[in-house]
Amino acid sequence: MIIVNADDWGRSPSETDAALACYREERITSVSAMVFMEDSVRASELAKETGIDVGLHINLTQPFSGEAPLRLADCHQRVAGFLTAHKYAFLIYNPRLREQFRDVYQAQIDEFVRLYERAPSHFDGHHHQHLCANKLIDGLIPAGAKVRRNFHFWPGEKGLANRTYRRLVDACLARRYRLTDFFFALSQCLHGDRMARVAELATTRTVEIMTHPVDQIERGYLMGDSDLALRRRPRSSRTR
Repeated sequence: MIIVNADDWGRSPSETDAALACYREERITSVSAMVFMEDSVRASELAKETGIDVGLHINLTQPFSGEAPLRLADCHQRVAGFLTAHKYAFLIYNPRLREQFRDVYQAQIDEFVRLYERAPSHFDGHHHQHLCANKLIDGLIPAGAKVRRNFHFWPGEKGLANRTYRRLVDACLARRYRLTDFFFALSQCLHGDRMARVAELATTRTVEIMTHPVDQIERGYLMGDSDLALRRRPRSSRTR
């Protein structure tokens, strides 16, 4: 089974509208919403009108563009400053920011529930930062939740150390959360024979594909003839 999830729902009107157009044509199965962003409120109303499956796209790095409490914005800025300081910051556990990480996460959960009037169906992160060390070690996402795993790379696409690290993290995630069997980015699948290989995996395993329909190339693929046969799949198929 293939799950096609559109990220950045609610970040801006253009991103929300692009994902909504794909959903209405049954080219995506779910979205991940950002809160405290400029289109978060409108996006939540659209989601309630259409019944689209919505998870929380945890934002730890991008400044809020919507209304947010000053104290939250300050905590978020400190977390973002740490995570964006250098390439490998997400690997480092920062005990001095433990409470800030917790507050930023909890505020986004609370705001999601306020806007959508229900809990998120799944969890992932902007720039994949839901898997940073502070989030993983402190176990902020509740056990048993549906959580996005690491990207899968074929042998030769990434170094052995990189792939080994991803496998170790995914093994830890699997003991606490519900995961798909594989996870890919649509932007990467459009090169070479990757999409055919992904489609083959999906005949026996559960595969999530992340997309950003605001990107013209990705939207063109989703809305064209090569749409992963999503039109033959039920919209409620986001199971893990």
